[in-house]
Amino acid sequence: MGAAIGTGDKKSPNVELNVVPFIDLLSCLTAFLLVSAVWVNIAQLNIKPVGRAREAPPCVDSDCDQPKLSVLLDGDQIWVGVSRVNDFTKIPITQAGYDWAKLEEVLAAQKKSPYFEAQTAIEIAADSTTAHPVTYQAVIAAMDVAVKTGFVDVGVTEPRSLSAYPTL
Repeated sequence: MGAAIGTGDKKSPNVELNVVPFIDLLSCLTAFLLVSAVWVNIAQLNIKPVGRAREAPPCVDSDCDQPKLSVLLDGDQIWVGVSRVNDFTKIPITQAGYDWAKLEEVLAAQKKSPYFEAQTAIEIAADSTTAHPVTYQAVIAAMDVAVKTGFVDVGVTEPRSLSAYPTL
């Protein structure tokens, strides 16, 4: 039975707090924290920014001697370009969307070429506009195709920072 506080009785009040609901809440929050911490580490993408700065000259170091492979996702097509030689391959979209099989074929052919057989780096950018949007899922699918063909060092950049940028 609870005691009334401030009634003037000289007896000490015996107030007991029920801490069981508090312990239940803390155990649930701890379990949620542990599970979500694991999911955050599993669902990460390891990418690095690549490309050149907008204001930088086209070639600023000795790395310009190596050609770089660039993939540009546009609303209507995919461009695969090789820097230093300005060789571009245009992959138009199909009725189902982007032609990922054709992109894989083009990247596999580039990987077999003498320029890129020892390289693992590739640049990917998305030129998304309100008229022709590029979804996040499309960028991830392009990254997956690049990794599948052997380009495991995927770098994401803005379109104008690509080493090989097509004239649209």
